Amino acid sequence: MSNPGKGRVLLAVNAFQPQRWQELIGNERDVTVEREAGVDPSITYAVVWKQKPNLLVGLPNLKVIFSVGAGVDHIMEDATIPTDIPVVRVVAEDLTRHMVEYVVWRVLDHHRQGRQYREQQRLRAWHDIDQRNAGDVSVGIMGFGHLGRAAASALMALGFHINGWSRSAREMDGVNTYAGEEGLTPFLNATDILVVLLPLTKATTGVIDYKLLKELRRRNALGGSVLINAGRGRLQKEADILRALDDGTLKEASLDVFEIEPLPKTSPLWNHPKVFVTPHAAATSDPRHLVPVMLEQMAAYERGEELENLIDREAGY
Repeated sequence: MSNPGKGRVLLAVNAFQPQRWQELIGNERDVTVEREAGVDPSITYAVVWKQKPNLLVGLPNLKVIFSVGAGVDHIMEDATIPTDIPVVRVVAEDLTRHMVEYVVWRVLDHHRQGRQYREQQRLRAWHDIDQRNAGDVSVGIMGFGHLGRAAASALMALGFHINGWSRSAREMDGVNTYAGEEGLTPFLNATDILVVLLPLTKATTGVIDYKLLKELRRRNALGGSVLINAGRGRLQKEADILRALDDGTLKEASLDVFEIEPLPKTSPLWNHPKVFVTPHAAATSDPRHLVPVMLEQMAAYERGEELENLIDREAGY
């Protein structure tokens, strides 16, 4: 389909099937899927996920880069991208809902002793496990942006106490908020279940280590501290998580993201009795919901309006 007057879109979504993305974007704009090396002045926008190195070189009329996921580290790590091209993180209700569902699911499963009940089922054992109220449990959300605040609202509605930590101060009614390096230890000391939703930057790479996990509150209504990571895999040091699980620093963990993905079959996380593994599936990018948001941003940009959800290149998110 030809769309004269509308900027052509480069589509490069590795790890996704591109056909549906191409079809939906192509309803309104011309689309190039991947591209060969060389200069292409026809491309105005790039829609990418884990694009190949140098893919965006040679696009003199490139105006905006869109990431189809919540993370943008795959873009920030590409040194060949011109620094003056704005990068937009797609924020859509569908993506937010899926992440909130995952966080609530995993928090409730740990809170309601899901692992122990599954073990009882395996043993055909019939006895109740002591259950505390949600109000006796503090959930700490590390990374208190759009997704973190949405998860906080859902968990507060269930009665949990919520702590929020971010690099810079972000206030929210009903939440104990902490910020910066000086607020990190107090935040961890007041947290029973740690939910990690941080972006991946140079500053946050490997931040979930043994030293950090030791600061979580272990004498609590759950009988130990819990880790849930639905952010990025390289935020965590998996050897440290395993050490913390084995020595009792952590009671259990739910991990949706990993240092290497797919998670190698040799990883001890697969069979660890205290670990719940999902294959980076907490919030899948669905083109039916994300493409309309991107197309509207493109149209608004062409009308002279400001782009939304711009990435701060200096901060890395």
